[in-house]
Amino acid sequence: MTNFSDTSELRKYLESYDGPAVRIMEVCGTHTHEIFRQGIRKFLSPKINLISGPGCPVCVTPASYIDEAVYLALEKGCTLTTFGDLVRVPGNKQSIQQARAAGGKVKVVYSPIDGEKYAKEHPEEQVVFLSVGFETTTPSDVIAVKNAIRDGIDNFSILTANKTMPGAYNAMAASTDAYLYPGHVHAVIGTQICKDFLAKGVSGTIAGFTGDELLAALAITVKKCSEGKPFFVNAYPRVVTDEGSPAAVALVDKYMQACDAEWRGIGMIPASGVELKEEFAAYDARKKYNIPKMEYEHKTACRCGDVLQGKIKSSDCPLFGKACNPDHPVGACMVSDEGACSAFYMYGGNV
Repeated sequence: MTNFSDTSELRKYLESYDGPAVRIMEVCGTHTHEIFRQGIRKFLSPKINLISGPGCPVCVTPASYIDEAVYLALEKGCTLTTFGDLVRVPGNKQSIQQARAAGGKVKVVYSPIDGEKYAKEHPEEQVVFLSVGFETTTPSDVIAVKNAIRDGIDNFSILTANKTMPGAYNAMAASTDAYLYPGHVHAVIGTQICKDFLAKGVSGTIAGFTGDELLAALAITVKKCSEGKPFFVNAYPRVVTDEGSPAAVALVDKYMQACDAEWRGIGMIPASGVELKEEFAAYDARKKYNIPKMEYEHKTACRCGDVLQGKIKSSDCPLFGKACNPDHPVGACMVSDEGACSAFYMYGGNV
């Protein structure tokens, strides 16, 4: 087949491919944006269909979580520390940005450890870090809690919406012929989960993030799919090993436990999230402040859920580029730098 070390041959293969139609889901939001940025979508054979899956943590954070954060800011007077892209995500009634305009205190930080440090420096404030992310960011959330315990900080807690990718792989398997597995996630959790899914007939390729790495991973995936047999390939061996990062996994396992989690637009996926164990409940904002269940549901014509499941392209949503744009996002997929709608808008809506 193609020489996988020759970029021009990889491109030629992907341009001229004329075998069975292939659906490939890039689970990772960074993959989605890099594929757009590199112009890869523009030259792919029409037989190759790329699906932007639920790999943007901000995009799959449910509106009810935003409602909980707003409650903490406006009803409990907590100081919210958060990553910047979460601030504009719509809740059912308002965003965190709107809560800040209404008097809530919100501080954008670069890491949960910065949130813990802020709490240490401001003992008069009740500080909550909005803990959103996948396996790559959860260890740092745990370190923030670990540091708070070490420092004797009792005015710091985290509001968890942490998720684990295997649950999404399982839920989305019927929507794709093969996954483009996110390299950074598997640098943490290793490759065993991919092998477990292979045993169930689910195919995928672990991909890196440079243009050459993405081209190679896509070419491998297309070729393997055309052969008609389930497969798994680690195309990012310089970073991803079979064992991953045992230290990071052990750290999370010490402080966190699996829980059911709601994914915006997809629904509840069993055991696809993590939360602090009961022994660390003092640092769990949901328990510490006895947050009520957020029942309200605001319905719009936004079809982020269908985008995340690969049922439609972002440009198929009736709001895309009109009522919903980066300056006025209606759905979470338009907010985050990793969101599919943001990528489609930035790089060309109908590609």
